[in-house]
Amino acid sequence: MTPRIRVQPEPFDIAAEQAALYQGNPRVGALVAFVGLMRDLNDGRQVHRMTLEHYPGMTEKALREIAEEAAARWSLEGLTIIHRVGPLEPQDPIVFVGVVSQHRGEAFRACELLIDYLKTGAPFWKKEHTAEGERWVEARASDDDAAGRWRD
Repeated sequence: MTPRIRVQPEPFDIAAEQAALYQGNPRVGALVAFVGLMRDLNDGRQVHRMTLEHYPGMTEKALREIAEEAAARWSLEGLTIIHRVGPLEPQDPIVFVGVVSQHRGEAFRACELLIDYLKTGAPFWKKEHTAEGERWVEARASDDDAAGRWRD
């Protein structure tokens, strides 16, 4: 299984990405997907737009490493991570994580590990645009706690 990893400014088609994970593979018995959307509210502040930045090359490498970790932990048939960068508006899809396996347990756990890692360990930087001006978003302790449960 070779994970599909993409970092892109363009929107993605959720249904097409899900279908690409299982089509042509009759061993697949479970598909678990997570789609993160941009919210218009963060820490009590109205957010009008967000800009996501990354470090090209380093970001893809980090995503591939966590995808390989998930594949080593569980028996997976396929895995896709798509993360958008650039300007985003409220309700724009930001991230797609899709995992297929023969059984649901592996797919659920792998998807959860990947999302927890994306929130804490992937090299992305978020700048929110609010009525008060621009601000960089800092990591949350709750995200670190969630990711910490996956450490050996």
